[in-house]
Amino acid sequence: MSQSYLPMELPASQEPGPPTATRREQARLRRPVRNQAEMIMRDLDSLVAQAHPIRAIWSFLEQLDLSAFYASIKAVVNRPGHPVSDPQVLLALWVYATVEGVGSARRLEALCQEHDAYRWLCGGVPVNYHTLADFRVAHQDALEQLLTEIIATMMAQDLVQLQQVAQDGVKVRANAGAGSFHRGERLAQCLAQAEAQVARLSQEREHPDPRVSQQEQAARQRAARDREERVARALRQLPAVQAAKERQRHTRSKAQREKVTEARVSTTDPDARVMKLVLQLKDGYRPAYNVQFATDVGSGVIVGVGVVNQGSDVGQGPPMEAQVAQRTGQHPGAYLMDGGYATGEDVTALEKLGITVYTPVKLPRNKPEEARYQPHYGDSPQVVQWRQRMSTDEAKAVYRLRAATAEWTNAQARGHGLRPFAVRGLGKALSAVLLVTIAHNLMRWRALGA
Repeated sequence: MSQSYLPMELPASQEPGPPTATRREQARLRRPVRNQAEMIMRDLDSLVAQAHPIRAIWSFLEQLDLSAFYASIKAVVNRPGHPVSDPQVLLALWVYATVEGVGSARRLEALCQEHDAYRWLCGGVPVNYHTLADFRVAHQDALEQLLTEIIATMMAQDLVQLQQVAQDGVKVRANAGAGSFHRGERLAQCLAQAEAQVARLSQEREHPDPRVSQQEQAARQRAARDREERVARALRQLPAVQAAKERQRHTRSKAQREKVTEARVSTTDPDARVMKLVLQLKDGYRPAYNVQFATDVGSGVIVGVGVVNQGSDVGQGPPMEAQVAQRTGQHPGAYLMDGGYATGEDVTALEKLGITVYTPVKLPRNKPEEARYQPHYGDSPQVVQWRQRMSTDEAKAVYRLRAATAEWTNAQARGHGLRPFAVRGLGKALSAVLLVTIAHNLMRWRALGA
């Protein structure tokens, strides 16, 4: 007899409730195990890709003559002395750090321990921030020579032709505060205080405090001597600053003369000067340096570089062109400058060298627009020719290349770390800018397919 099966009676459906939150002790997790021993078989060379820019930088430096960086090394073969870190390694570290926008020696030391690319460059060579900081400012002549050699090599490869060169200046904050600027009377007081501090520390050296370590005592003495030297240098520079103020009072209009302040010099960085800077969509006056770049229009390669503590660009054209001619062995065909460089004397000097000058013509005060390009009394033949040239559309089209080149160079330099200086003094500032220029040119060398 067949048996029929009836479906089981299902319980009434219930509404699902809200999910319960998982507690931390209930969760299944993968947790870090940091005491697990590992054996990793790898070398530094395998950590850096073949197309990495750091390999190109090292390859470029191996092609150049770096003997100037080795001239001061006292430890030599077959003589006693502790080996030093290879200058080529230190130079390559600074060049790559500059490309990446790193300007701090302490930060660079940390990268050499943490970042594979920097560790690849070191290759086991010991570095510390003292060695890196000293190297950056101790080889200015060698950096100048290296820049010249890079430019010469690129010219030999027809990458730089100097048909047109554009010059521009960029103001960079100095490593000093506005409150460090003092008049002569205050500088004399600061010098007396610094000398007294040095004398007091010298006496303490004869009778040292047992609570102060020798290292700390030596650091105090170095800081006191450095302070005394900076204040003394500020006093020596005060007459030149006073003379510049007097010239301003004689050459400026009556309304502007009242704004000329008394001569002051910084005790932190005596070479720095107060300049007008563009600060977040507004202008301000801060201690700064005026960094000058001359760039080859066709290649974007910097062929001239300088650092001055003059706030205006007046008079900076001929010296920079002379530097370009010295580095390259020839004068550029055309020289492009903005209106801040345009003086009759500079135009005449450059035109006499066979250089075609492209720079705006200023409109004389209280004169109609058509008077801009007309000959003026006292104009040299070169200035008359320049005025006539700049009235043409062709010349104006050539001049427009200046902004596309010079402003681009300034932006590239800021990207390579041309920010407020971490060093003090014109010489050290120039060394830092030379590193930026060398890094920029090596990257242009790579971009142009060398």
